[in-house]
Amino acid sequence: MTSVLDALAGRPVVVVCGAGGVGKTTIAAALAVGLARRGARVCVVTVDPARRLAGALGIDTPSDTPVEVRGDWSGSLCAVQLHAASTFDALVARHAASATQADAIRRNPLYRSLATALGGTQEYMAMERLYELDATEAFDVVVVDTPPTRNALELLDAPDRLLRFLGNRVVRALLAPTRLSLRAAGAATTAVLKAISAVVGGELVDDAVAFFQAFAGMQEGFAQRAGAVKQLLAAPSTAYVLVTTPTPDALEEAAWFCAHLADRGVTPSAAVLNRCQPSFLDADPESLPVDTGVLGAQLDALRTLERAARHDEATVAGIGDLFGLAPVARVALAAAPARDVAGLAGVADQLEG
Repeated sequence: MTSVLDALAGRPVVVVCGAGGVGKTTIAAALAVGLARRGARVCVVTVDPARRLAGALGIDTPSDTPVEVRGDWSGSLCAVQLHAASTFDALVARHAASATQADAIRRNPLYRSLATALGGTQEYMAMERLYELDATEAFDVVVVDTPPTRNALELLDAPDRLLRFLGNRVVRALLAPTRLSLRAAGAATTAVLKAISAVVGGELVDDAVAFFQAFAGMQEGFAQRAGAVKQLLAAPSTAYVLVTTPTPDALEEAAWFCAHLADRGVTPSAAVLNRCQPSFLDADPESLPVDTGVLGAQLDALRTLERAARHDEATVAGIGDLFGLAPVARVALAAAPARDVAGLAGVADQLEG
């Protein structure tokens, strides 16, 4: 029988998706550990603001640079805690015509807001970091731990949003190299900017115009890179792993996410049903005797737990039907979440089965 790790063997990019609170971060780290134990050179990237992955892998401080994680594996494992502003700075430096241009952009107040606070920037920078790590050829596989499902769709759509932004008529007018001032931007563009200025203030508009003037000439490089990132996410070799739990809300969210992935032409390569009730009996739980007192209470508790285990086992089969031929791993509910490499290795063992 094909396991989840079997399905991911040889895939250069693994995108781990799931609703909030289903243990997606732990599963992403465990997948990375499992692939490293199979001999692959693995890098796992998290965009989770709680930084739980960094803690589980023993990284004391967030780092946008891969940090080696030592463990009992024949391959290698590194971890990256995404820092969107640093990634954006590096992207600007790569596409700027000179150090002077790059410095002018980095000093612009609007750029600092774009790099740290604007919605969608973090998602695109996560995909940019993924592209960089994949392109270095230093790793056989890059595992990406995404935000909760609905935010994950924003992450996957980030390259398209950047391309639409760069194609906007007003943006293209401001980026035109012959238009070096608000006055020269053209009547239509000037009218738009004056209307915006009346609402948000002239200083912000001046910062915006200065930013676009400094950015002029770089848009083609950004657009080409966004297109390359989009191709990487849509490549047949890129694997998507959906993580969920046996709860109705999580399963409903998983079904919703699958439908939206299908709209993008993506079929998950595997699924993980996390926090399943472990089974303690081979026999039918209804065959347990009925008794009174302490023994009766214990038998009732065992019967309830076993019913839950059978329900979760049936749910695995249902998810298999949802995904067609995609393998589904069943990870047992643990007394405490994995908080170190040894705990992640235990989860990886279940992903092998």
